[in-house]
Amino acid sequence: MGTVSTRLPDEIESELEAYLDAEQLDRSTAVQRLLADGLEQWREEQALERLDAGEVSFTRAAEIADLSPWEFARLAKKRDVTWVGGDHLDDDLDAL
Repeated sequence: MGTVSTRLPDEIESELEAYLDAEQLDRSTAVQRLLADGLEQWREEQALERLDAGEVSFTRAAEIADLSPWEFARLAKKRDVTWVGGDHLDDDLDAL
């Protein structure tokens, strides 16, 4: 397991302290959880953006987001991203 060290602006430090208290977590666990949540959100955004731009198929976008096709379909619908397109439709149907 790697180690990450960083300096935090006072505002973020205060919010982190509030999070630690509210969630009753130690600093290391809290930072790991927040980082994992942030990276999960980043993967989902990348997948949605690439799908919307037509760069990847629906199935590949779900893989990028690390979600099942059904979970990713719900996410795409929630974010109002159209995922049925002519270029990737055959690939998506073959993958399902």
